[in-house]
Amino acid sequence: MSNVTALTTSRFELKQLFHLMIPILITQFAQAGFGLIDTIMAGHMSPADLAAIAVGVGLWLPVLLLFSGIMLATTPLVAEARGARTPEKIPSIIHQALWVALILGIIAMLILQALPLLLPVLGVPGSLLPKASLFLHAIGFGMPAVTMYTALRSYTEALGYPRPVTAISLIALLALIPLNYIFMYGAGPIPHLGSAGCGFATAILQWLMFLSLALYTFKAKRYQTTRIFTVWEKINGDWARRILKLGLPIGLAIFFEVSLFSSASIILSPLGETIVAAHQIATSVTAQLFMIPMSLAIALTIRVGTYYGEKNWAAMRKVQSLGLMTATLCALITMSLMWIFRPEIVSAYTTDAQVTQVAIHLILFAIAYQLMDAWQVSAAGCLRGMQDTKSPMWITMLAYWVVAFPIGLYLARFTALGAGGIWIGLIIGLTIACSLLLIRLHLNNQRLRRESLS
Repeated sequence: MSNVTALTTSRFELKQLFHLMIPILITQFAQAGFGLIDTIMAGHMSPADLAAIAVGVGLWLPVLLLFSGIMLATTPLVAEARGARTPEKIPSIIHQALWVALILGIIAMLILQALPLLLPVLGVPGSLLPKASLFLHAIGFGMPAVTMYTALRSYTEALGYPRPVTAISLIALLALIPLNYIFMYGAGPIPHLGSAGCGFATAILQWLMFLSLALYTFKAKRYQTTRIFTVWEKINGDWARRILKLGLPIGLAIFFEVSLFSSASIILSPLGETIVAAHQIATSVTAQLFMIPMSLAIALTIRVGTYYGEKNWAAMRKVQSLGLMTATLCALITMSLMWIFRPEIVSAYTTDAQVTQVAIHLILFAIAYQLMDAWQVSAAGCLRGMQDTKSPMWITMLAYWVVAFPIGLYLARFTALGAGGIWIGLIIGLTIACSLLLIRLHLNNQRLRRESLS
């Protein structure tokens, strides 16, 4: 009888995970597709335009993910309130999250306006400076929309309604192509801006996405039980501090990982446009595929967070085990597809023979870390659901910036490995992060088990 019960429970939890994961995955692919479309459209203009996008994105993406990552604290807070059967707390959580998001978005916007001043210091070639700078100036105006959209997205996903976000993301993905074309090639009063036009198109789209989701959550009947827009609360210092205390480590953990990947474009820029363009293609491919374990991790945060609120430790551990098993299977499939279709994948980005040759070589390194990447992001998602965010922050800082960055920098700049050296550093960093995060997750489960028995 116990085996039947366990089997039924496993099926139920897998169903719940995939119910959340599939629409979240489509959403993640759509949002990652924004960068993919930028890269492909810039790549078909010229290697210089593609390199300028690589440099601009290399600085914008860490800022984007740092500040939007902070707002991911909304997910475990709402999930906990649901699990603890205290839905009356949810409106206050969302009001305060939106206040924090607005302030953080303005700060991020100002940072992006100043970042072009760093480009010469970082050794970016003068030929890339104008387009990369304009890209950063333009895309910065969308940052308040990004942070507020993340707060609302976390709210609706944590309630178990990920599909509205998916629909908005897919519509936005389709809208980006004509918007990019208008700003890249010029139309009417809008001048030809080349790859820098992607920044204007993306900023406009980010505001449209936020306004669309805000209007939907205000009108749709399924949100009427929480009614977050009926009465508006002033900013509350205690709540703001709680959100920042939980969210800042999440944002920093994401920042440490993504900034390592993004800074690679800066490190490689003295090696020439061909190397930077090839690296950008390989990074873009892995960013698309990373959406699979990332979506699973978000689903794990919601499910683990709900059981954390219920204090149902046995169910929480079952969700974690099933999540890691699913991550393993997805990674093995991803590795196989990347190995088989390497040339076809690269050909979608560029027709340049030299760039193609280097990019196909770099994708081999990306295949090597798929398992570790899937395990580490899944473990981090579980820990986030348990509201343990500080330890992943310190682990990622150690793994990526204390270990991986100096190794990658040395191998890329001072050995014959070139771009491959950066990727070796990434593999080492991900392996360390994966090991430590899994250990931390095991220790947390052991602690909760002991507390439940005492």
